[in-house]
Amino acid sequence: MSRGIRGGLLGRHRDFRLLWCGETAGKFGASVTGVAMPLVAVSTLHAGTFEVGLLTAAAWVPWLVIGLPVGVWVDRMRRRPIMLAAAAVSCLLFACVPVAAWAGRLSIGLLLTVALLTGTAAVFFQTAYSAYLPGILEPEDQPEGNAKLHGSASAAQIAGLGSGGLIAQLAGAVNGMFANAATFLVSLLCLSGIRHREPRVTGTAHRPKSLAGEVGEGLRLVAGDPWLRTLTLFGAASNLALMGYQSILVVFLVRGVGLGPGPVGALVAAAGIGGVAGAFVARRVAGRVGTARATLLFELGLPVFALLIPLTTGGAGVVLFVAGGFCVSAGVVAGNVVKASFQQRYCPPGLLGRLTATTAFLNYGTIPLGALLGGTLGTALGIRTAMWITTAGVPLAALILLFSPVGRSRDLPTSRPPRSAPPHVTAVSGVQ
Repeated sequence: MSRGIRGGLLGRHRDFRLLWCGETAGKFGASVTGVAMPLVAVSTLHAGTFEVGLLTAAAWVPWLVIGLPVGVWVDRMRRRPIMLAAAAVSCLLFACVPVAAWAGRLSIGLLLTVALLTGTAAVFFQTAYSAYLPGILEPEDQPEGNAKLHGSASAAQIAGLGSGGLIAQLAGAVNGMFANAATFLVSLLCLSGIRHREPRVTGTAHRPKSLAGEVGEGLRLVAGDPWLRTLTLFGAASNLALMGYQSILVVFLVRGVGLGPGPVGALVAAAGIGGVAGAFVARRVAGRVGTARATLLFELGLPVFALLIPLTTGGAGVVLFVAGGFCVSAGVVAGNVVKASFQQRYCPPGLLGRLTATTAFLNYGTIPLGALLGGTLGTALGIRTAMWITTAGVPLAALILLFSPVGRSRDLPTSRPPRSAPPHVTAVSGVQ
């Protein structure tokens, strides 16, 4: 398949285009919820800072509970049906929130239940999606595919965050959940149109081990490899800090800075534009300076500006929030583009589901802890002090990368060394 055809990957690859549309729609809806859910809790149910943090934590707890076995199940089954089921479940659950409000049954308990169940669906979807992408794209197309998916996801998140605040102001925060349900319906329809069919996994030769044995294989893969181990530990520490401040961000902007729902959505969306910029430049920067050096630049250099966020005040002071949030978003998304392409090339295809689940179990497993940390610090020390502590943790987490093989290399490796050979510090140069 020629790579020179006009329109690039989206123009010449129908199945990827449908996957891209479906994922973009889902990210848009999830972003609407990211603003609408806390606003429902704060403005409609008058929840406290800790309860808002708990609501965020509930969406990520499933990664700790079922993240590892889901990776095994994804490697045992075809990935597309899993994604279809997860999108359908999410659509129904989010639609339940405004229905419950109309019936007078809306409560913090219900919001926590919806967050927990949709978080469970997201575990299945994200694990299957990450393992499914290499099956529909050639290896040389995967970096472009990852960049487009991450870039469009960031753009959708920006639009969703802005729309979430606008919908909350015009129609009420609760009605914003209908918009999210509709986007998961769009995602379901797009995924249904993909023509590529994975071969059915048959035969016991592919599944000689118990569930626990296969989970252990994924854990040993990450623990025994210096590159995977380093990136996973960094992801866990980084997400702890990121979610620490993001879980209380709406409370900070509403109660600490004094903004309304509309401006909150607009500001968060403006800061999120950095994610689009990060996805746009990730491959170019990695190709110029090397994938390992680019990872340090994205994950350590840019996140230093997170310290501008706690300085935010009303009026012109909101520029500090936009600048800090822009840099953090750019660094996170660009780093994810580099990391995704590295993992898809570095990991054997038969282990990709377990690798995704194992790293997500550790990376995402700290997210509910970060959300609880943010809520606890905000309650005990005050919202602005909590923002200072949690945002400082974002660049500090990247010290794990600096004092690892990543910090001593130009490029991340493109293939795993033989088991008998010791890992090399200087990796083979490759395309991001």
